[in-house]
Amino acid sequence: MCFYRPLAKRIPDIQYQDRLKFILEQGEMVRETPQGIGALTCFGTLPQMVFHLRNGVPLITERDINFWRKAVAEIIAFINGARTIDEIESYGCSFWRDYRGKGTALGLDPDDMGPGSYGPAFHDFPLPGGGTLNQFEQLVEQIGSYPNIRTHLITPWIPFYTARGPNRKVLVAPCHGFLHFRIINGNLNMEMHQRSADLPIGDPSNMIQYAALLLMICQVTGYTPGHFVLSFGDAHIYENQIEKVHELVTRRPRPFPILRLDPEVKNLFDFRIEHFILEEYDPHPAMKIPYSP
Repeated sequence: MCFYRPLAKRIPDIQYQDRLKFILEQGEMVRETPQGIGALTCFGTLPQMVFHLRNGVPLITERDINFWRKAVAEIIAFINGARTIDEIESYGCSFWRDYRGKGTALGLDPDDMGPGSYGPAFHDFPLPGGGTLNQFEQLVEQIGSYPNIRTHLITPWIPFYTARGPNRKVLVAPCHGFLHFRIINGNLNMEMHQRSADLPIGDPSNMIQYAALLLMICQVTGYTPGHFVLSFGDAHIYENQIEKVHELVTRRPRPFPILRLDPEVKNLFDFRIEHFILEEYDPHPAMKIPYSP
């Protein structure tokens, strides 16, 4: 992990604050949302964020994201195919606890997130004629065999299960995880497109978990981490979050921390949360922001 700049040379990153301000200033108020709460919304117009990991991992400092371990544990659970809430919790993430039982209207068991959820899409994507594909296993193999191609792609979206209608079998349709990797001059770069982004609540978790994912893939493929690009489809701030966001954007960002991985882990699917150490994290105090599931 010697690619990180020393703390004194890491530049505080203002991109997250700027994107919050962008929505506050240019977002359109949408009253009819699935959550039943109005949301200031930008569709396709929110500028992407580009994080060069040598400047630290994008764990925001405007408030203390003391639950970062759960976010990293969640992506580890997903790439390992976790489908049930109990399985996800076994990896160290409790984010989905309040969703237990909400899939019964779709014919799912109370603990089941459905065959259209992140874990099955990433690890057990259905193949024509039967069988499944482990997308991340294929990705690692493809990077090793064909490093210079432009088709290192991952999708969390299984249309048969995620579209509204009689075939829908997913507790929450995937909001993130549309991934594109590119190796340039020995650096492995990644873009994550987010179809739906709750900037105050969801994105601080998404930013650190996908940065951790890029670091994991770099470690097992032998490439140096490059930049992580985060692009947006529907980006929003819910009406009941606006007051807190106005306070959040007054806090001056501080340098990003660094995230160290256990160098002994060589298989992508062997990573667990205890293999990560966060250093030099100096955030502002935690802030309670309303969540709209």
